[in-house]
Amino acid sequence: MENANQTVSVTEFILLGLSAHPKLEKTFFVLILLMYLVILLGNGILILVTALDSRLHTPMYFFLGNLSFLDICYTTSSVPLILDSFLTPRKTVSFSACVVQMFLSFAMGATECVLLGMMAFDRYVAICNPLRYPVVMSKAAYTPMAAGSWAAGSAASMVQTSLAMRLPFCGNNIINHFTCEILAVLKLACADISTNVISMGVTNVIFLGVPVLFIFVSYVFILTTILRIPSAEGRRKAFSNCSAHLTVVVVFYGTILFMYGKPKSKDPLGADKQDVSDKLTSLFYGVVTPMLNPIIYSLRNKDVKAAVRNLVSQKCFAQ
Repeated sequence: MENANQTVSVTEFILLGLSAHPKLEKTFFVLILLMYLVILLGNGILILVTALDSRLHTPMYFFLGNLSFLDICYTTSSVPLILDSFLTPRKTVSFSACVVQMFLSFAMGATECVLLGMMAFDRYVAICNPLRYPVVMSKAAYTPMAAGSWAAGSAASMVQTSLAMRLPFCGNNIINHFTCEILAVLKLACADISTNVISMGVTNVIFLGVPVLFIFVSYVFILTTILRIPSAEGRRKAFSNCSAHLTVVVVFYGTILFMYGKPKSKDPLGADKQDVSDKLTSLFYGVVTPMLNPIIYSLRNKDVKAAVRNLVSQKCFAQ
């Protein structure tokens, strides 16, 4: 009888979220809702101007439009669930919904890692080989590069999600997180997860380590080239062409490295505080970073600001 009870499959998961801190839930509901609206508005405007303004029909802005669409998809896959968890006393999610949410979140995160690497290559060619830029970064090149980023991220997510869902989930169905984060779900499996851990490690090397190394090498060449420019004005213009992307990279990867690279506390009394810290860091990565991306590109890019002004003036004139 005991073995039979232990093999009962899980049909739904309970999201712990900030249940232990009910006073914070209402505050975070308002904050995250406002941030989500800013994400939709900011990234939506970027997609609109990069599509409608012919001056922005270049590889850099094509990648930027993809990044904005990706940020909208990523946050939409998790933020509604987070908002609902702040308002619902029993924060449950069905097994199938958890699988879908886990797949989408992982796919969007992996895609963004690759896409940021592609954007670094675009900046490298533009600054280090400007005469060859129209040939190297032709539409026949940058369109497959973006499509490949989406395909690679989706494939990696499919593999990790499939491996996770093949595990048996017996009794414990409480996810100590806001969403169905894959690492939090793996902790609930009542079987050996060594294969999942190894597979996740390989995926992290491919989708985190390789892009970070690629971006680092690209910017070493970029900075070397910029420093060789004789005029100060030329150096300023060259650096401004890649400063927004570099800022986004630092925010994105800095948050990931802080979230997964910091040491775990061995003090049981500090475990709860660390859990809350980990959740809030994950929230920053999942909500604040997509909100900052359009702000960074808008504030540091004259072409985008000009395109937005033209779009607004056209709307006002049409009315």
